[in-house]
Amino acid sequence: MAAHMSRCRSWSRVQRCGIAAYRKYSSGGGYPNISLSSPLPGIPKPMFASVDGKEKYETRITVLENGLKVASQNKFGQFCTVGILVNSGSRHEAKYPSGIAHFLEKLAFSSTAQYGSKDEILLTLEKHGGICDCQTSRDTTMYAVSAEVKGLDTVVSLLADAVLQPRLLDEEMEMTRMAVRFELEDLNMRPDPEPLLTEMIHAAAYRGNTVGLPRFCPSHNVDKIDKGVLHNYLSAYYRPERMVLAGVGVEHERLVACARHYLLGVRPVWGDGVPAPVDRSVAQYTGGIVKMEKDMSDVSLGPTPIPELTHIMIGLETCSFLEDDFIPLAVLNMMMGGGGSFSAGGPGKGMFTRLYLNVLNRHHWMYNATSYHHSYEDSGLLCIHASADPRQVASDFCHKSNALCSYLLQLAPAGSRNGGDHNTGVHSDDRNGRRGWSMELERAKTQLKSMLMMNLEARPVIFEDVGRQVLSTGKRKLPHELCYAHKRVTAKMLRSKPAVAALGDLTELPSYEHIQAALSSKDGRLPRTYRLFQ
Repeated sequence: MAAHMSRCRSWSRVQRCGIAAYRKYSSGGGYPNISLSSPLPGIPKPMFASVDGKEKYETRITVLENGLKVASQNKFGQFCTVGILVNSGSRHEAKYPSGIAHFLEKLAFSSTAQYGSKDEILLTLEKHGGICDCQTSRDTTMYAVSAEVKGLDTVVSLLADAVLQPRLLDEEMEMTRMAVRFELEDLNMRPDPEPLLTEMIHAAAYRGNTVGLPRFCPSHNVDKIDKGVLHNYLSAYYRPERMVLAGVGVEHERLVACARHYLLGVRPVWGDGVPAPVDRSVAQYTGGIVKMEKDMSDVSLGPTPIPELTHIMIGLETCSFLEDDFIPLAVLNMMMGGGGSFSAGGPGKGMFTRLYLNVLNRHHWMYNATSYHHSYEDSGLLCIHASADPRQVASDFCHKSNALCSYLLQLAPAGSRNGGDHNTGVHSDDRNGRRGWSMELERAKTQLKSMLMMNLEARPVIFEDVGRQVLSTGKRKLPHELCYAHKRVTAKMLRSKPAVAALGDLTELPSYEHIQAALSSKDGRLPRTYRLFQ
């Protein structure tokens, strides 16, 4: 009885406080147009926790006497991510055997002057709940550790030792050669061809220079890389003025003190001699085609068979991440979107992007159509990766080049294509159906902002963003600065020669000249020879 009375009293409170509000602001017949983007009237304003005025979220940067930059961003929590980023990667290997950066990635956190083995390093980190990793790209090498904040001294000491004092023992070199060979075999056997295609499209776009040099160590160079080659390379590129010590979740003054103690005046294992000259080559876009005939009929893993596919990637030159057009091109890449055909209609999976709407949803034989944007300090590359049955390759190219060319021509202002200055394109709202463009552009911009902000909630992502920006520009733009950057889209990249990478059964592959002609035409179509329906 008491329980029943209690439920009645609760229900009476709901009737007094909740039902009226529900009826008043529900989407029923009486109130069908209540906005979901503005607060309901009569609702108290939210109260947010205030942060101590001394706590700032901007990145703090200090340059030490030897040129090393120390960058930090404080963040609440008992764990931190700290690492050393080096302006060193595969693009700097023109005067060395290709693959040194890849080799150093696999060799990282092995024995050092202070630690006798990789196991000893891992045990030391384990005491502070820490993990370590090394990643290389075409222009950056990153040594990183995530651990408890109280272990910061140990972490910075370990990082300094791993970067400046590696022992490079013979057995470690041999194990690294085995690891590199295994990764090369895995690269050629894996069902996902995207890493291999990315290698091929860079080689086609920047033939024989800078970012077109191999990201992975070629098999014929594995035995050529020895201790002497590594020391020569390290002495040139692992210099303090080419490094950033970045930390997220740490106090800046404490990180600077650790940097002074462990990274200032330290003699590296390769000595203090005159370093070899640094390669300062600027990326030269060439365009071209790279083809690899390969049997893709047996790449399935597990009980679900994967159909045999031919993979094609088309790329066009864009801009560096230092230019004003970088943000507009990121928006353009978001608008192109794409993905796999298995999710081409599902909500929340990019179903409104151009490659979903105009390629995957219209051509059942297309298994994948995805846009990628690679950007460096002196150039950039916008790519579209498509996968289809080998018998559909010619038609695949037709539709894909049509999707790329026609939609980019519509996105770009007409004046930028014809030498004029007409105000038409994605910002227009004319009677020819351009009203949808404004909505699509806003959707892409909002999605890009959302992705940027959500990714920067993770400490390791903040660390990489801080380190890469400070390494490249000496400063860091905060997320809100990127969100409100000037946005304009041009047709500049359509004037460049295409880069093409093709993998699989290439019997029906059109010639490079025909592909180039399709991208230069008004409708993006191949010559009639390649069309399925004349």
